[in-house]
Amino acid sequence: MSDVLKFRSLAELEEEAAAWVWRLDDEDVASQVRSEFEQWLRRDPRHRRAFEELGGVWRSLDELAEAKRDEKVATFVAEERRLHAKAAKPVRGRLRRWAPLAMAASLALIAGSFFWYQRGNESQTLATAVGQQRSMTLADGSVVQLNTNTILETRFTRGQRAVYLKKGEASFNVAKNPERPFLVHAGDIVVRAVGTEFNVRMRDARDVEVIVTEGKVEVTPQSGMPVNVVAGASPMVIAPARSELVAGQRFEAAAASPVARIPPTAVSNTLAWHEGAIVFDGEPLVQAIAELNRYTDTRLVVADASIYNLRVGGRFRTGDVDGFLQALTHAFPVTVRRTSDHLVYIHARAPAPSTHQ
Repeated sequence: MSDVLKFRSLAELEEEAAAWVWRLDDEDVASQVRSEFEQWLRRDPRHRRAFEELGGVWRSLDELAEAKRDEKVATFVAEERRLHAKAAKPVRGRLRRWAPLAMAASLALIAGSFFWYQRGNESQTLATAVGQQRSMTLADGSVVQLNTNTILETRFTRGQRAVYLKKGEASFNVAKNPERPFLVHAGDIVVRAVGTEFNVRMRDARDVEVIVTEGKVEVTPQSGMPVNVVAGASPMVIAPARSELVAGQRFEAAAASPVARIPPTAVSNTLAWHEGAIVFDGEPLVQAIAELNRYTDTRLVVADASIYNLRVGGRFRTGDVDGFLQALTHAFPVTVRRTSDHLVYIHARAPAPSTHQ
């Protein structure tokens, strides 16, 4: 099974659409083909848009394609004639079978070049399942690493490179291109970088964390804050406040003072997931459990408030529930109770009965 649930890219959609444009470019299209086409359109809302855009490209080539319709397959006919002397019937049969696919591929190639010239874009959706991490190289050469249970979308145009972090956490090593800024939209903020390395974690729309490990970035709220100047008056919107971060700084959208410098050890611990690890350095037990729960389908629950603030330290493999619980029960007076529904309850251990009479 793949480490990444990768949805079909724009290029793949355009290749399918190109095949349909070619198949339907005939006045005598069978009703069964039209029925299959309608089913294909309904299967994904993006299909209709891709088909219409590719149809526009095809029509823009009418001066070449409609003037001499036979030229659409001229290359294949020429090849067929060249090989006819050796194996006329077998070759003809093979060419007839492959011509539609080859023509669709050619149209997709032409359309892809046309779209890149016109929009210069590349769009895709990437996701990881719970407990998985993955590194991917984007169309511009930038590298993104996805942490557990993460979804992001890329929408690259000729003018900018936009990434939308829908949920989870990702690290970016951005390819330098000052003329095409790299923007990461996460919750209520936008992170702007030209060439740098940084990590973005989104807990929810208003709780986003950014850590810069190289270079610098600008963090800007998605919109201004409405402020009522006079009771009953219409609110006015103040300009969003930008925060500039350099290597070794962290931005926390939910904090009273969003920008702060953090020590190298804290950066290393936070990004230990790059190596498939999770590091605790004195965090309260309830916080450590919440972090560990990100990497496993087993739910760990701290059942006694009296042990919430036990301080936890150590390095563990992400998702290594058994190893973590074994270390926990050896280090602290706690006990573990498992249930059949993938739940693990952590309780304070009852004191041993007294032997004194």
